Amino acid sequence: MTDFLIADISFLAAFIFSLGGAGAAIILIPILISFGIPIGIAKPVGLFYNTISLTGASISNIIKKRLDFKIAIPIIIFSFSFAIIGAWTSQFIPKNIILGLFIGFLSFTGFMFLFYKNNKQENYRENSPFVALSAIGAFAGLISGMLGIGGGGIILPLMLMLGFNPKKISAITAFAVPFSSLSGFLTYWALGSVNWKLLLITSVAGVIGATLGTIFMHKNLNSKTVKKILSIILLLMALKLIIDMG
Repeated sequence: MTDFLIADISFLAAFIFSLGGAGAAIILIPILISFGIPIGIAKPVGLFYNTISLTGASISNIIKKRLDFKIAIPIIIFSFSFAIIGAWTSQFIPKNIILGLFIGFLSFTGFMFLFYKNNKQENYRENSPFVALSAIGAFAGLISGMLGIGGGGIILPLMLMLGFNPKKISAITAFAVPFSSLSGFLTYWALGSVNWKLLLITSVAGVIGATLGTIFMHKNLNSKTVKKILSIILLLMALKLIIDMG
């Protein structure tokens, strides 16, 4: 029964988060933890889940020429590299500190989605600032590896703050997240902490959910509504983890 419930949750999470081009591991991991799954097992599952579920969306974006490679490449290179460092260092950090960081990450991303507004909506930047984009990639990769998420929740708000077009950000995030997620997962695999049955259940459901979510997103979906839904989910999960820690 629990396996079917986890599959249903994985499908729904991938569907919802693919609407914004983000990986759903950010919500799947605390849910798995609430089922009693150790955080060290939940993190690699979340990373692989992100890798598989967003690969299809990225292929679609490339085929339809929505992806700006000049902006994406620095983020991908640095997020991929730093995710390895984050995953490796996480084994030395106490569980409560990891959970505290996760709560902070959920809250930050939730409030950013809820309140941040771009006052220059018709003057989006078109250049590719290498240093800033590399820093975003490095930070996203480090947090991705440590927490077992894809880093999309960091890339999205920071690129919004830099003034990039939200549609372009969505495509770049969906492309970058599988790379940082994969490198983090491979590091956890090397450390020997992978539950293959759980990984298979979540990944299959995630692929189906993300594929349908991407198709649905391109049918004139209101991006403001999606952001509000995402923010509410993230903040509720942060609150639940705070209650559980107490």
